[in-house]
Amino acid sequence: MLVFGATGTQGGAVARELLARAVPVMALVRDPRSERAQALAGLGAELVDGDLNDEWSLAQAFSTVPVAYAITTPFEDGADAEVRQGDTIIRAAAQAGLPWLILASVAAADRAAVPHFRSKARIEAQLRATSVPWTVVAPSYFYENVLGARQSIAEGVLPLPLPVRTPLHQVALRDLGAVVAAVLDRRREHLSARIEIAADAPTPEDMAAAMGVRAVETSVQALAERNPDLAAMYTFLADPGYGIDVAAVRARYPEVAWSRFADWVSERESTTVPFARPTKANR
Repeated sequence: MLVFGATGTQGGAVARELLARAVPVMALVRDPRSERAQALAGLGAELVDGDLNDEWSLAQAFSTVPVAYAITTPFEDGADAEVRQGDTIIRAAAQAGLPWLILASVAAADRAAVPHFRSKARIEAQLRATSVPWTVVAPSYFYENVLGARQSIAEGVLPLPLPVRTPLHQVALRDLGAVVAAVLDRRREHLSARIEIAADAPTPEDMAAAMGVRAVETSVQALAERNPDLAAMYTFLADPGYGIDVAAVRARYPEVAWSRFADWVSERESTTVPFARPTKANR
């Protein structure tokens, strides 16, 4: 399987999970000499040069594989640039006659007025209009997103621009990789299908309790001044939110060893530095 973004967060998690399951992985990378690329090679991945904006390089990579997991990103050059990436990927897949394109998207892409959701919805629409065999894998919020607040957590608080008792559908990156592996094993079921993924829906209070800290609702308005896209996302997550049936997702993929958020925290703290250190805020 060809995996895009294999040196990044999502693509890297998918690539590592597939490699752990002895699934052959070709990792599309911009710099095969980078430390992250070399780490993947050390795990058994074959490195392939490619660029999301270079149709020729993508077509070359697609011509050698039966399936690809494609990721686009708005976080480098914006949502419009992400749509262009998607267009390049789709044209390259069609040119190469790729037998199956699994596209990474986001849950509620077509239901939320969030720029980086809408860009993914536009890419999905482009893909559905082609003859390229496709599947869309649309995860919700990642557990790992809390790692961006490690300093605050170490000081005893979990800051999120959400009401502290609002459920937030989430999934571990590792579990996303396991779902992709399940999709590979069940191709016929997933052709021309879109699946939304969540393993748990803890509130910020639940999340904070699992980490031994206190949940704090921060200002969406203040976030909007710095990052309107993320502010729009958290506004959507506050109401109505993803609306995923977690039990149904778990039942559909019994082969996935799903982790609840609290389980993920416990496992992480058993293998790395704990989230919170004793302070006046969390003693």
